Amino acid sequence: MSTPGRPKPAGRAAAAPAAAARGRAKPKSDALRPAYGSLRTPKEPLPPPERQEVRHVGIDASSDGQRLDNFLLKQLPGVPKSHIYRLLRSGQVRVDGGRVKADRRLSAGEQVRIPPIRMADPREPVRPPDRVLNELREAVIFEDANYLVLNKPHGISAHGGTGQLYGVIEAIRAWDKYEYVELCHRLDRDTSGVLLLAKTRPALLRAQRAFKDGDIVKRYFALLIGKWRGEDRDVDAALVKTRLGDQHHVQIDEDGKPSKSRFSPRAKYRDTTLCEVEIFSGRTHQIRVHALALGHPVAGDAKYGQRDDNLPLRERGLKRMFLHSHFLQLPATAEFPKLLLNAPMPDELRNFLQKL
Repeated sequence: MSTPGRPKPAGRAAAAPAAAARGRAKPKSDALRPAYGSLRTPKEPLPPPERQEVRHVGIDASSDGQRLDNFLLKQLPGVPKSHIYRLLRSGQVRVDGGRVKADRRLSAGEQVRIPPIRMADPREPVRPPDRVLNELREAVIFEDANYLVLNKPHGISAHGGTGQLYGVIEAIRAWDKYEYVELCHRLDRDTSGVLLLAKTRPALLRAQRAFKDGDIVKRYFALLIGKWRGEDRDVDAALVKTRLGDQHHVQIDEDGKPSKSRFSPRAKYRDTTLCEVEIFSGRTHQIRVHALALGHPVAGDAKYGQRDDNLPLRERGLKRMFLHSHFLQLPATAEFPKLLLNAPMPDELRNFLQKL
């Protein structure tokens, strides 16, 4: 599908507060999810927890400019964030002998003192299955000396976390191909499309600045429930994220973070509308919550949509959420050229549109 031209500014649509959807249908596991279910059971009893010694880690060029908390998260895989921040507040983590805050930027040549950490589970990280590693190899759509870009399949997270043993970044590191590789941004597990990774520290910082300053162009295709009336519609509504157990839930709140999306209809069907969505911020679940505020939830969205709306679509073959990141642009800088990235719509989504 060709990339449409950038839509002109449109009038704002009033965004109603998002309400929790009733009767949500829990999506069935797809081909990638079974491996996420639980830790494998070891054949032999685990050894008792081990206590590490104090470590002094030198900062090299690859970590120059990185926040201290992010550096510690890499140095202490498996340690909860809450525990890491507790160590920082108590002064047990030091840089060149001095107490520091979590947002302190590190400089090459400094020494970070990491206190002994009792590790509850000394097992090695789980290696993603070869099936997943090969699928992600086939998903590469661009690579140069600075960046690696995937057309990320749905059903796999950008990174491992609660209840997920691995994600894209862990799988790519398991290729054992790169000395350095980091995520520049994230996509929801059930969203497919352009995922940008950096192969050098300067390339990562360039991308992070562009995302932070709003200098990038990000466009998605989303199939929305209902008949669309009119042309482009903007939603400019702040979002706040709350945590319910191990799940995140996002809703519109005037005290939240500024968030703006532009919805442009591209094809209209009997009960649904295919929209191209440009986002001017990158909040968690932004498109999904803004679409709900317009009264047109994303098709197949079990968290924010209605079961009665999604069930007929599922019976017609839609087995996932219809949200795909198809275009990303980074502007040129003094050190890097402009980057234009396109990710074709997956066959399962394209084929479903033909049934409408």
